[in-house]
Amino acid sequence: MVDVGFPLVKLHPIADLYGGPAVALGFLLFFWLEGRWPLRQRTQSRWSRLLTNGMVVAASAVAFRLALIPAVVWVAYRAEQAQFGLVRWLALPSLLQGVLAFLLLDYTIYIWHWLMHRVPFLWRFHLVHHTDLDLDVATALRFHFGEMLLSVCYRSVQVALIGAGPVMALAYEFTMEGATEFQHSNWRLPFNAERALNWVIVTPRMHGIHHSIVERETNANWSVLFSWWDRLHGTARLDVPQEAVTIGVPAYRDPTDLTVPGLLLMPLRRPRPTWQLPDGTRPDRVESGNPQTLSA
Repeated sequence: MVDVGFPLVKLHPIADLYGGPAVALGFLLFFWLEGRWPLRQRTQSRWSRLLTNGMVVAASAVAFRLALIPAVVWVAYRAEQAQFGLVRWLALPSLLQGVLAFLLLDYTIYIWHWLMHRVPFLWRFHLVHHTDLDLDVATALRFHFGEMLLSVCYRSVQVALIGAGPVMALAYEFTMEGATEFQHSNWRLPFNAERALNWVIVTPRMHGIHHSIVERETNANWSVLFSWWDRLHGTARLDVPQEAVTIGVPAYRDPTDLTVPGLLLMPLRRPRPTWQLPDGTRPDRVESGNPQTLSA
């Protein structure tokens, strides 16, 4: 008889004991680093934004822990018991199966991020994340709980089709959370070090461009952990200097629209012309360099 309770009983306490604290420590580390060596100049109070984003994440954290994690772990466990999924159908050694599963998890999260921007219904929820007027590690918290709930179905199908087991699914989840904190941080790494890192992973300068008010720049750099996927699909845009980036969404520039109630109700309200400023103009920028080369 299959012990369907195994993932819930054995893995969730491990995630709570190690994964959650590791993510919290990562947040504190990046919060300190970006305070010491900031990458972009702020437009709002750091502490008021931390309060706003922290209140938004309160509901998201509940959805994450009580819906997303249990669903993904349970589906991954059942798929493992049934020997279902792409990596299990390939005659590969266990180590290579694990590497392939991890890579496919990250690639399909790239696709999910693309869908969040391209599907109007999904964008209503993801918009909450992008309306932040500054970008730092606190923005990594700013996800609407509806986005978390919507991702349950996608993430469950994802782990089942790939054949990622429950341990791999959880390992990738917390790796992705740490990567999200890193890439959203306002930490000025030494440029040569970041340029080298960016050939492998998404870095703060790369992701900063993704949060630009210029539509073509936001619709680029969708990778989450490995930066390869954007280069593979020609969606990398790395040639914009950070001092030229204005963070946010053109239609939502008024801080009074971005209160906690306003953010939680945003997906339910009639969307504005997203890429138009209040005066009706659309921010744009001419490409000035090689989109594949990271700019300082």
